[in-house]
Amino acid sequence: MTQSVVVQVGQCGNQVGCRFWDLALREHAAVNKKGIYDEALSSFFRNVDTRSGDNGPDIYKGKICSLKARALLIDMEEGVVNEILQGPLRDVFDSKQLITDVSGSGNNWAVGHKIYGCQYRENIVEKLRKTAEHCDCLQCFFIIHSMGGGTGSGLGTFVLNLLEEEFPEVYRFVTSVYPSGEDDVVTSPYNSVLAMKELNEHADCVLPIENESLFEIVNKIHQMINSGKLGSTVKQNSLVTSSAGSAKTLEKPFDAMNNIVANLLLNLTSSARFEGSLNMDLNEISMNLVPFPRLHYLVSSLTPLYTLADVNVPSRRLDQMFSDAFSRDHQLIQADPKHSLYLACALLVRGNVQVSDLRRNIERLKPSLHFVSWNQEGWKTGSPSPLPANRWDGAKLFFRSYIFFV
Repeated sequence: MTQSVVVQVGQCGNQVGCRFWDLALREHAAVNKKGIYDEALSSFFRNVDTRSGDNGPDIYKGKICSLKARALLIDMEEGVVNEILQGPLRDVFDSKQLITDVSGSGNNWAVGHKIYGCQYRENIVEKLRKTAEHCDCLQCFFIIHSMGGGTGSGLGTFVLNLLEEEFPEVYRFVTSVYPSGEDDVVTSPYNSVLAMKELNEHADCVLPIENESLFEIVNKIHQMINSGKLGSTVKQNSLVTSSAGSAKTLEKPFDAMNNIVANLLLNLTSSARFEGSLNMDLNEISMNLVPFPRLHYLVSSLTPLYTLADVNVPSRRLDQMFSDAFSRDHQLIQADPKHSLYLACALLVRGNVQVSDLRRNIERLKPSLHFVSWNQEGWKTGSPSPLPANRWDGAKLFFRSYIFFV
């Protein structure tokens, strides 16, 4: 089993990362009833013997002692990181995994990239190396950051550059949250453009996420719930609403939006964390969907949306969910792929779906999707472990459609 390391940079990156670790722990808890440290847990967590202090050795077999996330938390303001350390996930991280400052980057890419990057370079490299040393087979770095903020865009892309220098053979997956057109931060468009250049040169795969698309998805889910079509009861600890399970009152303004991004990463990494009949390895995504090095921006979508809210409704028809996966309403970035060319496409399915269903729906959808002439059969499918039944209340599915458009 391979291991991956998550690097969370800036306020947005750390808030999304916090939600990812929360969801991952809940998913593993639903499957691992006996509390045994297994290969699935080892992909993103260490099992540390803390009886002799936080510097205790790793335990590779047996009962779970103390789980530590394979992560590095970076922010030039202490607020979000301190909030994480005071919250329910405080025991998942320790001081060796944190790099913080007090003044922030002032929404300026240059401050984060040039000033804080040079200032903290050695510290970042050292902590990355220490984190990598705890991995038996390091496969991938996941970087989570925003494109509009100074720390996320500037220092986040600086870290990406460092990873290419220090770990050139390890895949670099970047989840970038882009600002909306109505962002009130004047410098966010400039930060995004400057960060894009770094993503072009140093990332293996980029999952662009738009704030505006996330906001629209959250509104659609709330409208579906409040309309009564999907039932009025939202289960406790809903994945798209607040952790208290309320569909109307959010703990934080971006809590629901962060949960959607975290859920994207949760399902994307399911093949690395669990065994399955048709697993899709992380390196297969880059291998099958990136025909040329710089064409590595992947458009993601998910369906059904109401599954995110954990509402008790009957499953939708399978064929309809496949069609929804290619709908603009289910994408995490505002683009219309049906008016563009597909370079490649991947479907990642979680649930009780047969391979024959996958093939049948691909053949059904092919005539309506325009692929480039030299890659007409550019499909990749994956079916990792089923979703925990007690979490999803049945075999409800997630699809990931990675689309290149030109």
